[in-house]
Amino acid sequence: MHSLSNIGVVLLPGGAARAASDLVPTNLRLDRAPDQSLYNPADAELRDAAALLQQALNAETVQQEEALWTQVIDKYSRVNAIWMPDVVGRAYGNRGNARSRQGKLAAAISDFNQAIELCPWSVDPVINRGVVLEAMGRWDEAAADYQAVLAVAPGDPSAWNNLGNTNMGLQNWAEAERCFGKAAALAPSFSFASANHTLAMFQLGRREEAIREMRTLLRRYPDFDDMRAALAAAQWAAGREGDAETNWERVEDPRYRDVKWLRKERRWPPALADSLQALLQLKSV
Repeated sequence: MHSLSNIGVVLLPGGAARAASDLVPTNLRLDRAPDQSLYNPADAELRDAAALLQQALNAETVQQEEALWTQVIDKYSRVNAIWMPDVVGRAYGNRGNARSRQGKLAAAISDFNQAIELCPWSVDPVINRGVVLEAMGRWDEAAADYQAVLAVAPGDPSAWNNLGNTNMGLQNWAEAERCFGKAAALAPSFSFASANHTLAMFQLGRREEAIREMRTLLRRYPDFDDMRAALAAAQWAAGREGDAETNWERVEDPRYRDVKWLRKERRWPPALADSLQALLQLKSV
């Protein structure tokens, strides 16, 4: 239910915070994962459920996807079969993802709670609940979910990266840098973890080191707009105006011209966002 490609920084609409009581406790038990070899392949209901799951995964719109996950939940929640928690828990987790993409954050939290209870062996709904809690500004609760994942899966780069995100939100820059560094070391191809690492380093005053790492990432991913914009901002702060403007001209994503988006959604640290704002102000004159 979660992947490296969509957990670098997930950009969800904001939402109002709710009381902590809307969260079920996390008690991850990887040893309780079901043995799918025990599922009866001749079970007609299981075959039908698998077909509906696949249909939901192939839905053309997020609204259709949500409706199909709801069908799975409504149709199979009361089935007395060993596969029920696996199938229905997956459906709740995926419906939570579909709802979060539509800004239905409280409903997504409820779905992830159900998935966590039905599938205590799965880290995915815990990580994804943390992502929604981040979007709601509930940093400490999000961090608790990521820490619960890392307690049983210390090699999960997504959890390390997301824990870094929460520390950025809490302005714990040194801890954010450590977490992003762990994520990047565990998954060198996880470009957003490496990018986040450079942002934290820059905020900590390790500016030349950050610039070198930004350049290294851009040699590997020359179309990585986030890093191109960050390098332009870092070079501007270092007084290398010509290099900064050259790199800025190569940034195609229009969101990077919106400093409010950078600060609130992308969560660039203040030093880098301030530098890019100064560059943009000069170019608008």
